[in-house]
Amino acid sequence: MPAHQPPSPWDSTYTRDLHTNSETPAHTGTTWFADSCASTKTLSYLHTRSPSLSRTSTTFLDLGTGNGEMLFLLRSPEGGGFTGRMLGIDYSAASVELASRISARKGYKETEVGFKEWDILDPGKEWKEGAFDVVLDKGTFDAVSLNAETDAEGKRVCEGYRGRVLEMVKKGGRFLVTSCNWTEEELKAWFDGAGGQEVGFEWEGKVEYPKFRFGGKSGQSVSGVCFRRV
Repeated sequence: MPAHQPPSPWDSTYTRDLHTNSETPAHTGTTWFADSCASTKTLSYLHTRSPSLSRTSTTFLDLGTGNGEMLFLLRSPEGGGFTGRMLGIDYSAASVELASRISARKGYKETEVGFKEWDILDPGKEWKEGAFDVVLDKGTFDAVSLNAETDAEGKRVCEGYRGRVLEMVKKGGRFLVTSCNWTEEELKAWFDGAGGQEVGFEWEGKVEYPKFRFGGKSGQSVSGVCFRRV
């Protein structure tokens, strides 16, 4: 278990999924936000707001990739048939093994759709994979923001998340985050602007999710926000 990640029920979940997948390959495991159709809504946003994305050269990075479902969707004909480099990272070794196994069964080479174990909160780990055109976060910021651990300066380690993500996004590229813990405005507060750095993110748009009303106010259980790196 990486030092900057608390024990997670997802480790045991992916371990169970691995075992089940070995016996029943059609079982590809648990998908985050499946009940909200987050993957297809994210895909719809990219196609609608970013029609100029090249199907052959656009690169994708999936943070907290889980079973790799989002990357496989992007690669599929129904998802747009993107053929550029794709990489999924996760701090769970079982997740990476599961996604890699599914990818191999689909016939993808590691250079096409790859998966790596990587702890985004570990300041001792240098990011060596370069920057990507589109970086996706489907619940990862939710998970890391629950970590109450602090660094030597007394700051919560999750406060370094924005800076780590920033180096992963190409200038002019997109960072799309999906959350069930933070509202759209709160996500803007976390990521929008330079944050004291020379480069930063600016809000581009939002992914539409069903809204509900309670006590005279409207809200939604899932928020999806897209930022451009400037």
